[in-house]
Amino acid sequence: MMRFMGYFRSSSSYRCRIAFNLKGLEYDFESVHLKSGQQKAAGFAAVNPQKLLPVLITEDGQELYQSLAIIEWLDETYPDVPLLPGDKDLRAQVRAFAQVIACEVHPLQNLRVLQYLRADLRLDEDQVQAWLSRWLGEGLQACEDILQKRGGGSAFCFGEEPGLADLCLVPQIFSAQRFGVDISDLTRLNEIYDTCAALPAFAKAHPAQQPDFEK
Repeated sequence: MMRFMGYFRSSSSYRCRIAFNLKGLEYDFESVHLKSGQQKAAGFAAVNPQKLLPVLITEDGQELYQSLAIIEWLDETYPDVPLLPGDKDLRAQVRAFAQVIACEVHPLQNLRVLQYLRADLRLDEDQVQAWLSRWLGEGLQACEDILQKRGGGSAFCFGEEPGLADLCLVPQIFSAQRFGVDISDLTRLNEIYDTCAALPAFAKAHPAQQPDFEK
């Protein structure tokens, strides 16, 4: 069985959990506690030199990291319930949307970044909050604008079935809510979030439903 190393609050782990659930895949879960620094331990660093989550160890022992790479590997290995469209042009659009979140927005809220802001730059909590509001707000506004420009009233970001864009969007909105960033005016994103939240695959992946959940 595949072995998945993650953490309940990790947005990138959250993306992968949704992908597993949509495809109906089972895995052995290993929690790596980010706040206590388990990701910096020598044993974990030997698996992922970047010392970040998530990590997927495949049944034949391959060690995969970076959530988008893991998700695309899952999609290619287990093609039932595809997460990317068949059309190459639409596939590029979906990947671009996912990367806006995974490559541009999410890294700026990462635990190691917030720790640096607080410990090294000595920003107070109001300044950290201003940082989060600026970068999460701008990034999600861009996502809203992309979907509004695209037009249409599909149930999900790029069609009538959830896919890669949606499983990146939902954890990012969860993070915005957790950090107190007001995105109530992003109507399209909130509609899609609510639609996704009602699906068992997304609900089961929610941080509060994970075995390592902590308040």
